[in-house]
Amino acid sequence: MKLGFNLLLWTPHVTKEHLPIIKALKKSGYDGVEIPMFEGTPDHYKWLGEELDKMNLGRTTVSVLGAGNNPLSPDKAQRKSALDRAKWFVDCNAALGSQVGAGPMHSELGSFSGTAATTLERKRGISFHRAAGDYAARHNMRFALEALNRFEVYFLNTMEQLADYLDEVDHPAIKAMYDTFHSNIEEKDPVAAIKTIKRHMIHVHISENDRGTPGRGHVPWAETYKGLKAAKYDGWMTIEAFGRSMPALAAATRVWRDFAPSKEQVYKEGLKNMKQGWAKA
Repeated sequence: MKLGFNLLLWTPHVTKEHLPIIKALKKSGYDGVEIPMFEGTPDHYKWLGEELDKMNLGRTTVSVLGAGNNPLSPDKAQRKSALDRAKWFVDCNAALGSQVGAGPMHSELGSFSGTAATTLERKRGISFHRAAGDYAARHNMRFALEALNRFEVYFLNTMEQLADYLDEVDHPAIKAMYDTFHSNIEEKDPVAAIKTIKRHMIHVHISENDRGTPGRGHVPWAETYKGLKAAKYDGWMTIEAFGRSMPALAAATRVWRDFAPSKEQVYKEGLKNMKQGWAKA
């Protein structure tokens, strides 16, 4: 088991000024960090990967497709743009030295059609993911698709929907993640949903029900860790706690306030929550 922390709490784009934060996370006991990847070049991420190597820290990434890059769209230009964006994401992961890229890389965040996903949209998504998966496989990287709650996307909301979709995509580089925040909203039994997605699960986000400090809300942590251990999960457990560092993302995810008294509380208590919870599971 590897324990990580997502840098989105501080910034949507990690630069030299954030290295002291990463060093503090390392000193606290984290095995690695999750790098937000919303902009930048492979050269930038190559530099960052070298810095993480110096600290002996592992790394994963998280991103979104962004406005105008919707693989479900009837507009061919948007579908091409989505694939170009996915390839850019893969290239930057390869430069960083990351083998797992997480996030809702299946549809446009905050964009709604007004109806449920259609059969044609599903076909477009499958075509997109098979092409993106082929490109990722050539770079020794896998996507960990994230199902989001229905207030953020309409395409994939539950672990059952995600698992069924990935069964149909049927690509070794297109996998899934389990996120405690979204499952808390969408699943009738969030812990049982772990079993539903376990055949595709390669990544886990640890996130409290209010996006704040893990252990200070009502997510059933003891049962969640037992469920993950029962599923024989052995990848990253990465804390994702949101702030207001990226206005566009904050607006899309409805982050209007700070969810913890300090960022230090989030990463220190969150690490304790994961370590103790896993040990007792």
